[in-house]
Amino acid sequence: MNLRQMTGLGGSNSTEKKAVELPNPERVLTLVVEGAALGVPEVDVETYKEFRANVAKLALQLPDRLPEEEKLAQVRLVLREFENYRSRSEAELRNRTTEWRAVVSFLFRELLGSLGIDASAPNPTGLIQKLAGVTTAQNAQEFYDRLEAFLHPAGAESAPAEASQFRTADHSTENLNASGLRGGGSAIKHVKRLLESGDKAFIVLFRLSCLNMINQRFGPEAVEDCLMAVSAFLTQSLYSDDAIYHWSDSSLLAILLGRANDQILTAELERIAMQNRETTVSIGGRATVLRIPITFDLTPIERLKSADDLYKITLLTTSGRTR
Repeated sequence: MNLRQMTGLGGSNSTEKKAVELPNPERVLTLVVEGAALGVPEVDVETYKEFRANVAKLALQLPDRLPEEEKLAQVRLVLREFENYRSRSEAELRNRTTEWRAVVSFLFRELLGSLGIDASAPNPTGLIQKLAGVTTAQNAQEFYDRLEAFLHPAGAESAPAEASQFRTADHSTENLNASGLRGGGSAIKHVKRLLESGDKAFIVLFRLSCLNMINQRFGPEAVEDCLMAVSAFLTQSLYSDDAIYHWSDSSLLAILLGRANDQILTAELERIAMQNRETTVSIGGRATVLRIPITFDLTPIERLKSADDLYKITLLTTSGRTR
């Protein structure tokens, strides 16, 4: 069957089908090729542009003057372009999936670190392994559900069982903690008032390092002594109208007023942090000298949409400036 017969089959009133001669069957084939190219999904912009240009060029090379064998050769070239595009698009999708898995895995490990969770623990390891099998929308939803159940096992405000006790946010407004400061609930109220009044302020999260190690070696009383000492040091070092709160057992949150810009305040905080020296704590009736490294993260209050955003920024700001 030649090209005209392939593109021109039709019906008749007779019992025998007859080939219907089209005025320009090659034009029909060109339109079919171009229409098929239009229906191909655009996975990668540059690859798609190249594919469309190649197919359009080949489609125009199907003139009536060419012998049937040469026309079929051109059709094979068109089919090869479709196959090449499919192969390249599949490879691109595989690469994207691999890279997105790597990004999610990295962010999850960073999140675990901010919560004081060992990434090699069974539950985190199981989640990371589960991520490698996410290939469909259903897989992604299942992974999301497992991740949410891990991060908030008892509701939105709960934390993973593996989370360090020193990283759990203090939502109270009382000063019933080792630092002697009011809890994070009071900080939320303070920020809410500032946002409503439009006053300029800066949020500073002071992080205390090595508390897990101190707890393991010397016990919780040593941790409390360290937290109390650092709290007293920072309270004395800041201005009288600054407010400082107990955010968790490994971090203190300060709300600072009257600073011109974050550059000046950063320099001020770096000077304060450099003055932080050894802390003498009582361990088993003996005085022991410890130095608690302090890091801080600085956020202008205007970046917050609401007071509850404090929980978000304190979770995301994990790098800090170490002194």
